[in-house]
Amino acid sequence: MTLAALDRETLGYGRAAVLPGLSFALAPGERVVLLGRSGVGKTTLLNAMHDRLARDHRTALVPQDQALVPQLSVLKNVLMGRLDDHGALYNLSNLLHVRRADRAGVAEVLAPLGLAELADRPVRALSGGQKQRVALGRAWWRGGAVLIGDEPVSAVDETQAEALLGQMRDRFPTALLALHDVALARAFATRLVGLRRGGILFDAPATEVSDGDIAALYAH
Repeated sequence: MTLAALDRETLGYGRAAVLPGLSFALAPGERVVLLGRSGVGKTTLLNAMHDRLARDHRTALVPQDQALVPQLSVLKNVLMGRLDDHGALYNLSNLLHVRRADRAGVAEVLAPLGLAELADRPVRALSGGQKQRVALGRAWWRGGAVLIGDEPVSAVDETQAEALLGQMRDRFPTALLALHDVALARAFATRLVGLRRGGILFDAPATEVSDGDIAALYAH
């Protein structure tokens, strides 16, 4: 069984093919991590899979640029994770005067992220690591069957990253991430996919990917 799949498809921007003839599938319960140098197509693959998954499954997304609204508070940015659950009038009124139940629910999301005291602070006043945790909080608030994250812990230290990846495991039954830290990827993933020069170099259970496979992936 698969949640979404690509079958010999060419992915890219405009007429530029980044990943030609690519086949890729995501199954329920998998934690898949994409590895590879910058520019090999990890973000392109994540975006394509998000588009496919979102058609049939509730999917939470943590983009690399975080996509936060800097003028709005932490609380209101997190609330945006469920904008498509309601109509425009409900959302507008809730952003102007946040409902008590929503404020309480977001508070429960922010606490394990270390952001409980920052709920009413504008995002523009936060550090890079705090902003990244707000983006994660928005995904936690949205919830769903699948989490897609593009370098979702790149702005925090290793200890925080491990804790945040642990929260991901607890909150989402299936995940597809791009990570630059190989050690974190090995600890989190059930399956590792290595992208190099416009294609997949390896796609295997994490326990079967050797140090030599990783070295070949990043070799010049």
